[in-house]
Amino acid sequence: MSEVEGQGHLSPAARRTFIASFLGWTLDAFDFFLLTFVVSKIAADFNTGIVGVAGAITLTLACRPLGALIFGWIADRYGRRTPLMVDIAFYSVIELLTAFSPNFMVFLVLRALYGVAMGGEWGLGAAMAMEALPAKRRGFFSGLLQEGYMVGYLLAAGGYFLVFHFAGQFHAENFAWRILFGIGVLPALLIFYIRSHVPESPTWLARRTPVIPSAATEGRLVEGRISIWRQLPLFIYTVLFMAAMNFMSHGTQDLYATFLQVQHGFSTGVTSMLSMIAAIGAIIGGIAFGAVSQHIGRRPALMIATVLGVLCIPLWTFSHTIVLLGAGAFAIQFAVQGAWGIIPAHLNELSPGGSRGTFPGLTYQLGNLISAGAAQMEAAFATRNFPLTNGTADYGRAMAVISVILFATVFVFTAIGYFVKPENRDADLTV
Repeated sequence: MSEVEGQGHLSPAARRTFIASFLGWTLDAFDFFLLTFVVSKIAADFNTGIVGVAGAITLTLACRPLGALIFGWIADRYGRRTPLMVDIAFYSVIELLTAFSPNFMVFLVLRALYGVAMGGEWGLGAAMAMEALPAKRRGFFSGLLQEGYMVGYLLAAGGYFLVFHFAGQFHAENFAWRILFGIGVLPALLIFYIRSHVPESPTWLARRTPVIPSAATEGRLVEGRISIWRQLPLFIYTVLFMAAMNFMSHGTQDLYATFLQVQHGFSTGVTSMLSMIAAIGAIIGGIAFGAVSQHIGRRPALMIATVLGVLCIPLWTFSHTIVLLGAGAFAIQFAVQGAWGIIPAHLNELSPGGSRGTFPGLTYQLGNLISAGAAQMEAAFATRNFPLTNGTADYGRAMAVISVILFATVFVFTAIGYFVKPENRDADLTV
């Protein structure tokens, strides 16, 4: 328990740790979401289809479990701090190299490597933050931490607008997406802050105390190995739960810019503005539901968020004016990321203590693997089932149908969790 746990206040070390974790996830998400804004631009540059470029998003998400496994394993054995710095450097360099992709095949390889790097960051940052925070504030800061993802989305939307606006002034639209990816190297600067200001996780340091084996400790080691197998139902459940959560997230985000650009014919400015409104709704929702979950429980808050999401779908996908589309974008992401704001605390509280560097991140990213084809499947579903007379697809109708199914699935899996393991709210993560 931290020195200020009882008061629920953050120590200076906990505050610096949280800032580093938040910025790491924010900048990781910024680099990821850049691609979602330029799918059509890349398709034109490499002379391929939108569904094919959406496959790059699938590839990135599919490779994230490998990064979670590698960096999580290292973090549980060698600490959280150094692997986090290596991971940030890795994804920053890969993002820069993406800007110089000579062809679509190289582009795909780099997006796969980026997926490995992105997969490692969330588990490391979430473990560091949750282990440093007082239990009574964990819900609020869980929401704030997770919404680093949507702050990254907001930054990506702003970057997309600025780069393409100025590129248009100089007639350089064909190269603008490359400039955008070049900016993705900037997160590497965060390494200097972590190295100078962020301590190693005290929970991990406490586990470094050497133990001389004895008959009693050997017996506990055997019991510990058996308990790993007892966690298998929890592991399988959590992976499936996170698959549903990731389908819900990517199903409402990854094709949204394409929906605005292709189906509505909106300009760069309008697309950026509506995407920013969605991101603001997401940030507010994540923080609000994270805080609410501290009082009513993680699972009840999650279930309320999914019901709210279903109610927002008509406004989100079937509106025709910019004002109503903006209201729908705000509302749907308030609900979606409201649910996600609960996840960092919930997963770390469910996690076995000795594998907190691996369990949350690996289950999260294995869920991502299952849902990796969300954008590609959604695009194909729209093209096949809802063609429009102008040759494009009704992406809005496709997103609406799929989202109803996804919200219902998350609701059901959240309810099933009651039979798997108590949500363990306010657990002492230092044990």
